[in-house]
Amino acid sequence: MGITDLLCRALQSKSIDILNAMDLVATTKELLQSLRDDGFDVLWHYVISVCEKNGIIVPDMSARYMDEFRYVRQSDDISVEHHYHYDVFNYAIDFQLEELQYRFNDHAVELLRLSSSLEPKNNFGLFDKEQICTIFNSNFYPADFSQQDMYHLQLQLDHYKIDVVI
Repeated sequence: MGITDLLCRALQSKSIDILNAMDLVATTKELLQSLRDDGFDVLWHYVISVCEKNGIIVPDMSARYMDEFRYVRQSDDISVEHHYHYDVFNYAIDFQLEELQYRFNDHAVELLRLSSSLEPKNNFGLFDKEQICTIFNSNFYPADFSQQDMYHLQLQLDHYKIDVVI
C-alpha cells in the first residue's frame, strides 16, 4: 500500500529518527482512516475506468451478493457493492489499523517520544531533562521511583547535561 510505504521505509532504516517515525505512525493511521471513510468510491471509479479501457465487463454492483461458501444458508440480502465495500475493502483497512494500534498504541508512542530526548544525535541536541523525568514520574513507572529517587535523578541529569551534552 502506498500509504504505509513511508512508515515502512522509516522503520527499516538503519538510523531511525524516532520522532519522525512516530509522526509517520500518526499520519499513516489518519490516512488509512480517511481511505476507509472516503476511498472506496474513488477506487471503484478507477476500477470502472480500467475495465472500460480494456474492454472488461463491469459487474453489476447492485446485484445480490451470493457467497459460494454460505449459499445454502445465506439469509442476508446484501449487494455485491456492500460485500466488496464492507467485507473486503473496509476489512483490509481495519486489519492494517488494528495492527498499527497494536504495535504503536498511545502509551508506547508517548514513551518513544519522551525517550527521544536521550537521542545521541547532534551531541544530544534533543536532551530534555523534563521529558526524561516525565518518563519516570508519570504512569510509565509509577511504583518504581520514590520522590527521593526522582530528586537524585534530576541532580544526575543536571550533571549529565554539563558533562556530556554541553
